[in-house]
Amino acid sequence: MAYYDAVRRILIIIFILNILTALAKGIYGLYTDTLSMSADGLHSLFDSTANIIGLVGISLASRPPDRDHPYGHAKYESFAAIGIAILLFASCLQLMLAAVDRLQSRAVPDVTQISFAIMASTLIINIGVSSYEYILGRRLKSSILVADSMHTRSDIYASLGVILGLFAVRMGYHLADPLIALFICLLIVHTGLEILKESSTALLDRAAVDEQLIVDLARSVEGVCNCHAVRTRGMAEEIYVDLHIGVDASLSMDKAHEVGEDVERAIKSRIPEVRDVVVHLEPRDYCENKSIQV
Repeated sequence: MAYYDAVRRILIIIFILNILTALAKGIYGLYTDTLSMSADGLHSLFDSTANIIGLVGISLASRPPDRDHPYGHAKYESFAAIGIAILLFASCLQLMLAAVDRLQSRAVPDVTQISFAIMASTLIINIGVSSYEYILGRRLKSSILVADSMHTRSDIYASLGVILGLFAVRMGYHLADPLIALFICLLIVHTGLEILKESSTALLDRAAVDEQLIVDLARSVEGVCNCHAVRTRGMAEEIYVDLHIGVDASLSMDKAHEVGEDVERAIKSRIPEVRDVVVHLEPRDYCENKSIQV
């Protein structure tokens, strides 16, 4: 629960900052009819929406295991991250339509000193937010924080593009405004694809730990003659391990069970993120013969 509380606090802080930057860019962009600035404000607004999705996802993921969900609800965090990606793609479509319309209409935005001041200040905020969230996301091994930081990171490039576009418009290159908006769309698509790639690993039960590491840890325990059929899955902060070990057939059931518990302790002590280890015991001869056949 300490993990989920920490992630929840971070998301609330990021949500407040994103709302402030979205309002600043969006309102002034609409006031001056600057499409790229309005687009960037919309992007920041979707950052705030993503924070809300993250908070809902964390609330669901923090629920304890129950009869219908014996492995807990941690994967809701990955579902929330995918929800963020979907929002990114939806915002991208809206921006593309607006940019195409601006290219056709050739409307000229009103670029002022305040426009530059707002973009510069929100850029600084976005750099701080993205770095803060990414560092803590990696430290906590939270997929939702890492995904959200990548979302916010795209805001940094978008804001830089908008600032360059504003300079171009001031110099008379009015088409720079919708072209920069289209450039922001490409950044959004790239960010969304990265989030999907990052979040899908847990949902597809990709191996969470290198198999050889589990084998080495198991074989380091006295009484283990072999180890095979290693399977790992789960979130980065909540890993489940299954494995088969061979033990001397002459051991009593109690002694063999102790060997299995020693293997579990060895794995958990080396990999703190492991939540549960299921050890299947096999007689030594059976284990060795199976290894030879394989």
